[in-house]
Amino acid sequence: MTRDEIISKVSEKMRLIRTEAGYTQDKMAEIIGLSKKTLVQIEKGRVDAGWSTVVAVCALFRETETVRFLFGNEPLEVLETIAREGIDYRREKTMGGKIWWKEIDRKNGLLLQQNVISQHYRIIDEDHFRIYSSFDESSSKERFSELVLGK
Repeated sequence: MTRDEIISKVSEKMRLIRTEAGYTQDKMAEIIGLSKKTLVQIEKGRVDAGWSTVVAVCALFRETETVRFLFGNEPLEVLETIAREGIDYRREKTMGGKIWWKEIDRKNGLLLQQNVISQHYRIIDEDHFRIYSSFDESSSKERFSELVLGK
C-alpha cells in the first residue's frame, strides 16, 4: 500500500466514514479542519483529501468499521509505516494479531506477521509489543533475522 493508495481509499470512503460516525458535513469538516466546500468536493469524488486530512480522519475515526476494514484494524500502524517508510518502533503494545494478521515466522519469542488487508509486515514480541513495521517483505525478514540472532 502506498501513500497515494491510502489517500485514494480514504477519500472514496469519506462520506461513509462521516455517516457511520453520525456527523453532518458541517460538523465533520470542523472536526477534521476542512471547509465544508472542500469536504463536499472530496465526498463527490471531485478531489482527493490531502495526506494530513487522511491522517486526521484515520486517527479520529479509527474505531469506525469503515476505517478498520480499510486497514485491517490497525489504521495508525499502517499510516506510521507509510509515513516513516519502515521503522523500528518504540515498544508499543498491540492486540497480538489474532484476527487481521497471518503468521509468517516465529522464533525466540518473536513473531513476524503480515496484515491480511494492508499487506504490511510487523515484528512483535511474545508480550505483543510491536518492534518493527514495514511494507517491504525482504527488509522485514532481514530485520526479523537480525532480531532473532540478537536475542
